[in-house]
Amino acid sequence: MLERVQSGDTLVVVRIDRLARSLSHLLEVIERLEAKGAFFRSLQDPIDTASPQGKFTLQVLGAAAEFERALIRERTKAGLASARAKGRVGGNPGLRAKDPAALRKVRLARQDGYMERLNETAQDWVPHVRRLRPDMAWEDLLRIINGPLPPDRHWTQSRLLRAVKAYVRDGFLPAEVLGRAGRRETDDRLPAIVAAIKGADPEITLQAICDRLESMRERTPRGRASWQPSSVKMLLERAEKLGLL
Repeated sequence: MLERVQSGDTLVVVRIDRLARSLSHLLEVIERLEAKGAFFRSLQDPIDTASPQGKFTLQVLGAAAEFERALIRERTKAGLASARAKGRVGGNPGLRAKDPAALRKVRLARQDGYMERLNETAQDWVPHVRRLRPDMAWEDLLRIINGPLPPDRHWTQSRLLRAVKAYVRDGFLPAEVLGRAGRRETDDRLPAIVAAIKGADPEITLQAICDRLESMRERTPRGRASWQPSSVKMLLERAEKLGLL
């Protein structure tokens, strides 16, 4: 949902608890919205970041969240010190004893947390993987996925492969996407990449495709770094002849 928000938009929710799991999570969401130049409003809570009053409320919430974190840290330190003074060792007894049931619970909990994080980013990569694999090599697919994303959200090939394998394991993607990519003629590589960009956003302009290719550091057929709409148009026509569009 947050990925579709644009500058000037306002994300409206009925109540805060319909959006965020905790105060810190709410502040994280609002920070992401502000980075995009968007606003946040809760209908049943006094928060509207487009107004001075709403911004003040947000600052108060931020201070409260920091105070809450400080209290938790202090209580945790005090609890650990008290336990050590009484001769108790922290941690899970089952894990210390390497109990199989305890180890399995931890493994499943970590797996659930990993899948939850993947689901939050699925719209960034799943449509591309479903549409382009195994026809396109992982290296080219990765550049298409990372093209519109900010640098701090870029995927590495190993991370993407792990995510795809997890989705295949749980039945969210077909096993075929993990198949070996066939060799593609050198002349067909650029049309395939341009077709993939166009297929992901049919309304994208030729100039926007140029910008995307330059951000991916793709060279033109003549080896130049700067792309022109006419070159993209020729590649799209080539892609249509190859049946890629």
